[in-house]
Amino acid sequence: MKLHTHEWGTGDRVALLVHGIMSDHRTWRRVGPELADRGYRAIGVDLRGHGMSERGPYSAKLFADDLVETLPAGAELAIGHSLGAIALALAAERLAPARAVYSDPAWALGRVGAADPALFVEFKGARREVIAHFNPRWDEADVDIELATLAAWDSDTALALSGANAVDRTPAKAVVPSLVQVAETSFLVDEAMKEELTGRGFEVRTVKGTGHTIHRDDFEAFMASLEGWV
Repeated sequence: MKLHTHEWGTGDRVALLVHGIMSDHRTWRRVGPELADRGYRAIGVDLRGHGMSERGPYSAKLFADDLVETLPAGAELAIGHSLGAIALALAAERLAPARAVYSDPAWALGRVGAADPALFVEFKGARREVIAHFNPRWDEADVDIELATLAAWDSDTALALSGANAVDRTPAKAVVPSLVQVAETSFLVDEAMKEELTGRGFEVRTVKGTGHTIHRDDFEAFMASLEGWV
């Protein structure tokens, strides 16, 4: 499936931005322009079932295949958040970016204690105060965007990753130079997994004071943690 895309900048270097579940390219409202200012042409996608892209069917493999069909191979940089990190990791060998960044990746869904993505379905009709309560560090603009992206989101995407499909997709190795950003309060990447990822060839950096959506909790800390990668 060819995905809807949005671009920031016209630089010679290309950056790919892949959002998490319930979101779309609008989650990168500050990241895209910042990369454009640094000389990139930043391309944000809407995964299938999100934003302005087409609906179903859904699976981790299809999310990844869509990236390969839509995005240029050989980009300088690719960033995937949460679900976007699942799709990016599954597509990384084919997309072959020079560098990949996985921001609080949702790879370990099948591990003991992991949350079932079906839980996200209840957020489909969430009110503004609920979004603000769960994300106290977000700007008002990010709350506005979350409400808009939830309205455009097909919650079946979460069900397609739940139950028997909630399996551990942690990559066996980093197929390109790769950074894993971990939120300080991450519910997806614990200390044992950090060590495991380091052993598999990933650089791991914890971003202090942030929750799952690092780039919206603390944009400056998010960018600072990318030093040497952007």
